[in-house]
Amino acid sequence: MHILMKKNSLYIIALASLTMFSCKDFLDVAPTNSIEASTSIQTVEDAQVMINGLNRKLTAATLYGRNMLLYADAKGGDLTIVSQGRGLDALYVFNHTRDNNSYGDFWKNGYNAILQANNIITNIDKLKAEGNSSNFDVPYGQALTLRAMLYFDLLRLYGKTYTQDAKSLGVPITTEPLPDNARVLRNTVEEGYKQILTDLEAAAPLLPKARNNGYINYYANKAILSRVYLTMGNFDKAYETAEEIINSKVYSLYSNADWVSSWNKQHGSESIFELIMMKDQGDLGSGSLGFYYLRSKDANALGNFTASDYFLTRLGQDAEDVRWGIYTTDELDRKAASYKYVGTIDRKGDGKEPYTAVNIKLIRLSEIYLTAAEAALKKSGANPAKAAEYLNLIRQRSPNLAEATSATVTEQMILDEKSKELYGEGHRFWDMIRTNKTITFNDEHVGVTMNHREKTINRTFNKTILPIPQDEINANPGLAAQQNPGY
Repeated sequence: MHILMKKNSLYIIALASLTMFSCKDFLDVAPTNSIEASTSIQTVEDAQVMINGLNRKLTAATLYGRNMLLYADAKGGDLTIVSQGRGLDALYVFNHTRDNNSYGDFWKNGYNAILQANNIITNIDKLKAEGNSSNFDVPYGQALTLRAMLYFDLLRLYGKTYTQDAKSLGVPITTEPLPDNARVLRNTVEEGYKQILTDLEAAAPLLPKARNNGYINYYANKAILSRVYLTMGNFDKAYETAEEIINSKVYSLYSNADWVSSWNKQHGSESIFELIMMKDQGDLGSGSLGFYYLRSKDANALGNFTASDYFLTRLGQDAEDVRWGIYTTDELDRKAASYKYVGTIDRKGDGKEPYTAVNIKLIRLSEIYLTAAEAALKKSGANPAKAAEYLNLIRQRSPNLAEATSATVTEQMILDEKSKELYGEGHRFWDMIRTNKTITFNDEHVGVTMNHREKTINRTFNKTILPIPQDEINANPGLAAQQNPGY
């Protein structure tokens, strides 16, 4: 969807499964667009239905239902492909232009979701101004938090990372429904992060601190905030935020015995935020995230992506690492095909049918411990002992590796552990970019010549940032002068 709005382009169907959500039937709420949003929310129940609809939008294949997570793993060096043409290989080979394979749906559908969040926020503001005394805190806080999360990821896709050049162009920032003739231009990365922090800080006190399966709660808000601070290089705040989540004891790490089986369950003890996927309501079938990792002999070489040799060397530091339990033999006879998103190697899903309707685990407690470890090492008044302590709680999944100590813990150890723990969950590329690391790709398995990138890249390579889609420029010509370099 263009930032230049077209009337009727924002009609929202708040799909709410009776088994997923226990609120007012979505058919009782009038659809809304950017101009007529005033009719969409009258009660707290209406607002919750609209949150349900927003959550459903996030499960789209072009957002967090698949591509957002695949993007970071395919581009971060932990994945490889065996041949092209099996689907989404443009992510791996960086075949991005403003007209072809630009993955412009990140922009279109990202802003579609943002504008839905804006509608919710604006309508609640209007109701409060009119004297409505209902308690809209939770849906309001959820809409603010989800808007912040979307802007954070759009900024990472289309702008330079914060510590590289905060004054460079990011994405357009809009916080209210737009008229038909709106033509919004790009804000700076710094301005985008300012809005993200404003939204997250405003939302936090409105959200429940209890577990809230399938929805944003206080700790999901704080987890997103910890990601933001880590990316900004504000390690003091990242540490403080991560520790608040850890010390709350609302969530707990999986034991080694339970780690593999955690993938065939919903809402486990580590799950801070899962997007709910259901049969016929978000289940992508053969287009699902899990299916794209079924690069295995046992599954008749379905999917497209398999682990790189470099990742396997990293995980292979300990043959008894419990995380080997979600890998099986790929078509190259390597134990490299991941079954994380089909309920481990038995492909039974996570308690639902079919096995591809697996919830998307967007935030897990393991990530928070690794954030705390990295931030402890880098914050003012660095605390390597605490960094080692937090790292070891995740590193214990490799029982034969020596524990880190205050004398041996390093950034590289933490990043390596994060790669092993969060493979397939959408982190590696962003970690490599924000820490200014070189990414090396395992191209030896690909039976084609690479035309769009070299074997080794770093964040100076222009294609680490996506182009503004030409469709958006056609609709909003002012963006032409703001196109990313090299496109």
